[in-house]
Amino acid sequence: MGWALLAVGLLLVLYTLLRHGLSSAPRPRGRPELRGRTAIVTGGNGGIGAATALELARCGARVILATRSARRGEAAASRIRRETGNNEVLFMHLDLASLRSVRAFASTFLRQEPQLHLLINNAGVSAGGTTEDGFSLPFQVNHLGHFLLTQLLLERLRSCAPSRVVIVASSAHCAGRLRPESLGRPPSGLFSTFQDYCDSKLANVLHARELATREQGTQVTCYAVHPGFVNTSLFRHAPLWLKPLLLPLAWLLFLDASEGAQAVLDCATRDGLEPLSGRYFTDRGPRLPWAAARDDRLARALWEGSERLVGLGTAGGQRGGHGQGHPQGHPQGHPQGPAAPTAQ
Repeated sequence: MGWALLAVGLLLVLYTLLRHGLSSAPRPRGRPELRGRTAIVTGGNGGIGAATALELARCGARVILATRSARRGEAAASRIRRETGNNEVLFMHLDLASLRSVRAFASTFLRQEPQLHLLINNAGVSAGGTTEDGFSLPFQVNHLGHFLLTQLLLERLRSCAPSRVVIVASSAHCAGRLRPESLGRPPSGLFSTFQDYCDSKLANVLHARELATREQGTQVTCYAVHPGFVNTSLFRHAPLWLKPLLLPLAWLLFLDASEGAQAVLDCATRDGLEPLSGRYFTDRGPRLPWAAARDDRLARALWEGSERLVGLGTAGGQRGGHGQGHPQGHPQGHPQGPAAPTAQ
């Protein structure tokens, strides 16, 4: 099973590269003026996060770089201030592998910052391991820590609405398998790290879907986005035997961080996306995710399981609407049914 999952992942990468990767990268689009608006970018010290933060700062936003490393976070904030002339770019410490750190960050932010309009849940890891809270490292950093962060900041997002949550997901969700009774436990098998990563990416897409359902009527909207195949430090955790194949492909064919950030920035700033809240996006707009990522019962089970794992009660967890399923139908031009690999 492990070999099959790895083969699916590699074939998906190669297929997408052959179909799209050799075409020109998406052009940076004109962005709206964001002066007076506040954004948090997790993992904002490098890769897609830093590129996203740079563009938000260029648009005039107040940008909080929420990162684990103070040295790299301060350096990134200083560089962005210098390049943009925007002095409202700040570092705040956040370690998503520690739920205690997530709570401390949220407490500090809410005490110091009166506004929040954009929450970019970007940080991610592909390495295996276990966190201090006892959960698998990819599942906690990529999903569970961001889930808690979003919940702790949700009232501020509501009070500053219209506001948006953007969750950086991946086409790797196609190989994800989530079992509500075993959330947070590292999967077993030879390729457990790869499976763990895919599971966390499926959780990202389902999180966006369920959050959109629950936030109907609040003017808080949410989007999951696959930024494309981007050459970032995420690949430093690839197995040694895979790096000779993966790294040359990354350098030759993958997007750079600034190109990958364009889809994230679209979801964060593009006008008129509110009716598409909860959808899955790529650099070519809304796309139908794979079947498991459209399972509303699984999305709700993931939400309720995540609440239990991070120690949140059910208060405020009622679905908006409610009991009506997902708030929107399928994107135009994408009929209901199993998604094809070309849509990822």
